[in-house]
Amino acid sequence: MNTDKEKSLYYLEELSDYKVANSNKDVRGWEVKDKDGRVVGKVDNLLVNKNTERVVYLDIEVDTSIIEKNHKPFSKRAKDGVHEFLNEDGENHIILPIGLAHLNLESELVFTKSIDYKTFAETKRKKKGTPVYRDYEIVILDSYNRDGHMEDYPEDDSLYDRDEYRANH
Repeated sequence: MNTDKEKSLYYLEELSDYKVANSNKDVRGWEVKDKDGRVVGKVDNLLVNKNTERVVYLDIEVDTSIIEKNHKPFSKRAKDGVHEFLNEDGENHIILPIGLAHLNLESELVFTKSIDYKTFAETKRKKKGTPVYRDYEIVILDSYNRDGHMEDYPEDDSLYDRDEYRANH
């Protein structure tokens, strides 16, 4: 069972004493594109790990074209060949590890060099504002890593380091 005690990820807007220090790098509202330049969605929020004081995921509101693709989410198959989970109505957000996101500051655009549109379309979505627990993170990381997209994922690569957002004390 997921409880607040187990929660280590928080939406930036939940943390009233945290902010992005450099507003030029606040990517909320920026368009997100896949490795081929196709629109995936827009950054709705940032997910902060309070233990490490780092932004670790972008919360992306996916483009309606991804929802309309109606792909079943990628997962390891159960014995009978069915997927273990499905996207439900209202689930229109995904998370993207910050180390897989690249910025074009001039165009105010977030893009990935390794994940294609199909992978995004087959990734398990969630509802806006839903708490992100480790089990969802694992599903997402498995989805992005299935074709080796994360082979070169830098463990400590971040668009936002410890100095990029700080408490307003």
